[in-house]
Amino acid sequence: MDQYIKNQKENNSVSIKMGNVVLNGNIVIPDGARGIILFVHGSGSSRFSPRNRFVAEELNKKGLATLLFDLLTEEEEIIDERTAHLRFDIELLAKRLIKVTDWVQKNPEINNLNIGYFGASTGAGAALVAAAERPGVIKAVVSRGGRPDLAGRRLAEVECPTLLIVGGYDEPVIDMNRDALAQLKPEKNLVIVPDATHLFEERGKLEEVAIHAGNWFLKHLGGTKQN
Repeated sequence: MDQYIKNQKENNSVSIKMGNVVLNGNIVIPDGARGIILFVHGSGSSRFSPRNRFVAEELNKKGLATLLFDLLTEEEEIIDERTAHLRFDIELLAKRLIKVTDWVQKNPEINNLNIGYFGASTGAGAALVAAAERPGVIKAVVSRGGRPDLAGRRLAEVECPTLLIVGGYDEPVIDMNRDALAQLKPEKNLVIVPDATHLFEERGKLEEVAIHAGNWFLKHLGGTKQN
């Protein structure tokens, strides 16, 4: 059974156990949190992604709780560094994300918060598959430079509002996101950030991503489940 097995308050670290697998993460819960965002990192990345951590910090300033976690175990990451196949196993990654989502719902410290997903790169595909599996539970999804196309036919099953954010210079990914947008049925939007590449490394561009994401989540999460 999924369970909360460790919470080291000094560094906000958590470990989430699911069967024989333990996923490590970092959680921040601002006072009066207005929802919680689960970060789904992209290929070859981890919970230590500087870009996702930056966005998470900006969301924390807006009163949103954040959970950044590793989709793979340390042993799996070593294998993936050699083979690069697990990072594209969308079904596996989505199942892990669903387990973490269920863990959030069972955790008495945070189970009153509405849930959103922030997916980057290939992680966006996993986030959308998981959102399709948990209709009514996931209140909003934001994709940064994502590959929503990797969700395949599950795109049409996503019920929550979805925001796709892509850099203006990231032309192949723009096309993929436009195709995915056409398949999404709920409230949806595609934001193309001018003069930004895939990783939004240009000055001020990641800040724009954080602003768009924060506004989307605040609009659709609606605070706690009691609200």
